[in-house]
Amino acid sequence: MSKLPLYNWLKERAAGVMLHISSLPSDTGIGNLGAGAYRYIDFLNTSGISIWQICPLGPTGFGDSPYQCFSAFAGNPYFIDLHPLLIEGLITEKEYGSLADLPRDHVDYGVLYLAIWPILRKAYKRFKTSKKKQLQDYGSVAKFRKDQGHWLEDYALFISLKQNFGDKCWLDWPPEYSDAHRAKSQNMSSDIKDTADAHVFFQYIFYSQLAKLRAYADSRGVEIMGDAPIFVALDSSDVWANSELFQLKKNGQPKAVAGVPPDYFAVNGQLWGNPLYDWAVHEKTGFAWWIQRIKSNLEFYDIVRLDHFRGFESYWSVPATETTARNGKWTPCPGLKLFKAIHNACPEAKLVAEDLGEITDEVKELRAITGLPGMAVLQFAFNMDADNTYLPHNYERNCVTYSGTHDNDTSIGWYQALDDATQDYIRCYLGVTGETIGWDLVRAAIESSALLAIFPLQDLMSLGEEARLNTPGVPAGNWQWRYQPHQLDQLQSDSSTYLREHLALYGR
Repeated sequence: MSKLPLYNWLKERAAGVMLHISSLPSDTGIGNLGAGAYRYIDFLNTSGISIWQICPLGPTGFGDSPYQCFSAFAGNPYFIDLHPLLIEGLITEKEYGSLADLPRDHVDYGVLYLAIWPILRKAYKRFKTSKKKQLQDYGSVAKFRKDQGHWLEDYALFISLKQNFGDKCWLDWPPEYSDAHRAKSQNMSSDIKDTADAHVFFQYIFYSQLAKLRAYADSRGVEIMGDAPIFVALDSSDVWANSELFQLKKNGQPKAVAGVPPDYFAVNGQLWGNPLYDWAVHEKTGFAWWIQRIKSNLEFYDIVRLDHFRGFESYWSVPATETTARNGKWTPCPGLKLFKAIHNACPEAKLVAEDLGEITDEVKELRAITGLPGMAVLQFAFNMDADNTYLPHNYERNCVTYSGTHDNDTSIGWYQALDDATQDYIRCYLGVTGETIGWDLVRAAIESSALLAIFPLQDLMSLGEEARLNTPGVPAGNWQWRYQPHQLDQLQSDSSTYLREHLALYGR
């Protein structure tokens, strides 16, 4: 029997910068796994930063949120670097160049959707016509298909059927297709099969390019840390193909949905709408789906941040008929049993617990037993209570401190919106003038006792609310911010030496 805590991996001081892939510069309308990502890794290396934190990489749907994806295992084809496809002759110069007209200072998802999918489909058709078995040094498509068979075929068929039925949610498909088991026995048309094969090809490219990027990051001393949302989207291949793992009615509709009660972010709570797990079924399988999911996450990331860790002890269950998250209830789940199963399968995994929000003694106990580092966000620290657990003098060492997260405003935007008294308290606590508050919080994180300190790139660039990435509870206008190449060049020129020296001064 293993000794507790289960995990004890965070032992050295380090620092990281948070930036989602979509925010990278590129000439294809959205950040991708190409040159901009490699340039960013070089910046991190030059600055003495060893961790790059990103948001989930899955294919997004309506609202463009990486926390509501069509699969917990797939990658977002938007993030494919098209340049290798150009070199291989799978797309033309004209096709590639047509994307140059897309915005470079933000992501316009509607325009991107119309522009990039036809190009990707043409690339697949040309690859299929070429009879080649692989692209560049990515390995064979057949081997990839075999290695990822536990999720890939379900996902590819799901997306193909979804497109065939006008992008409707699978609950609105004809019954012979909305039931995954019945659908797989159908005699599919050649168009549906071909579209499914195309999506297998897109995943093959994504996985291959991400693996190459991770290898480059490793060579530069940088680890990639990514998020694993606790819940999956209702309109996903995960739920469609594994309905028995979720709390669903016979017609597929959820009995209850996920969310969180009223908190700092939303007075009515957050009604996420995700279906809830049937934990009894998961337990009977030895948590096989979860183990496979964590293993898949570890193919994407060196470190996995488990989003909404609180939900592994008990989750906020809201009746599916509710319009807000107010009238939910906490329902316990077998968290420790799950983590023991994950540890048995992945004993060397580096996991982080996103333990923000309403944290009970039971949640604290679960985190202590698992040994996972928790989180502390400086923007939540300054309520004029010296006992606030997010103030640096209260940190425990097994902790990840943030100036802010992807759900917060930038530190400058946050500070400017505060009342005078709170601003004064912050200045007094940090011993600063507040004129460079973004960097003040970065320094506070670096100088803290937390073993890992992470800050958004926007804070290093001293950007205001115009650079906010996401506002929880707001359905549109999120996930759009991007930086320009000259901004990173300027930051490196002005601040990389200072960053490296300051990190070294505090043992990071």
